[in-house]
Amino acid sequence: MKTIFSGIQPSGTITLGNYIGAMKQFVELQNEYNCYFCIVDQHAITVPQDRLQLRKNIRSLAALYLACGIDPEKATLFIQSEVPAHAQAGWMMQCISYIGELERMTQFKDKSAGKEAVPAALLTYPPLMVADILLYSTDLVPVGEDQKQHLELTRDLAERFNKKYNDIFTIPDIRIPQVGARIMSLQEPNKKMSKSDPNTKATITLLDDPKQIEKKIKSAVTDSEGIVKYDRENKPGISNLLSIYSIFSKRPIPEIEAAYEGKGYGDFKADLAKVVVDELAPIQQRYHELMESTVLDEILDRGAEKANKVASKMLKKMENAMGLGRKRK
Repeated sequence: MKTIFSGIQPSGTITLGNYIGAMKQFVELQNEYNCYFCIVDQHAITVPQDRLQLRKNIRSLAALYLACGIDPEKATLFIQSEVPAHAQAGWMMQCISYIGELERMTQFKDKSAGKEAVPAALLTYPPLMVADILLYSTDLVPVGEDQKQHLELTRDLAERFNKKYNDIFTIPDIRIPQVGARIMSLQEPNKKMSKSDPNTKATITLLDDPKQIEKKIKSAVTDSEGIVKYDRENKPGISNLLSIYSIFSKRPIPEIEAAYEGKGYGDFKADLAKVVVDELAPIQQRYHELMESTVLDEILDRGAEKANKVASKMLKKMENAMGLGRKRK
């Protein structure tokens, strides 16, 4: 069984885009692969965080993973900072990285643009991401198009280490989700939906209540034509909504277009809101049950224990390859 690794930052509530592009597909992948799902809290602190909110976000994200259908008997769910090998291996990968290749990372350019002072970790966190992946002999990493550059760096550093020290790393391949990888903003449909978007109308989160969802969909940007038709280039707003409708209802887009022929956007948006609310209701119910129980922490304890065993073995191989510490039998 091949291994998959994926990490999500606990820096806000999961959006509809995250759910469709990642979590919804993770539930299917856990049946076919050996999956490690990591809450990458050490990546979150590359920018300032409120410690109490961060702790809350970590636990909340873990509950959402499980509420969406991740089965702890099939997949390993754990928190990055509870497995020390990540930070240790991250430093080792940083030592074989070049400043030039880190400065070329698009996300570093975007997050540092126009700022007087930038944390050093904003530049050097990609090697930590590399370590996250390589510690588990990962075969495939499911990511969106915006993360392809980081996966290319992962492959480069793994090959560099293997060539310079010892051939211990599996070279991972990227796995781009087949559908839903680019769910767009409800207010700027040419921009990806993001949990960091300051405009709350632009995103639907998995924990929005029915009234919030209905209000956000009703105010979603469309166009003046009033025709429910998929045309990503000329009608990006309604095309984005059609994509969401199709994925949640499991109906092909042409069938939905035909159902709303001669009807306006009002009817379409009202029905879409109901489809989204119905999908999220059981997830939200399970989420709240988990947040109020001890089960969540028990699952995270077991996940950390399993991840520590696997990651520590690879870390020892890395240390031996680089000549760190004392040689042990």
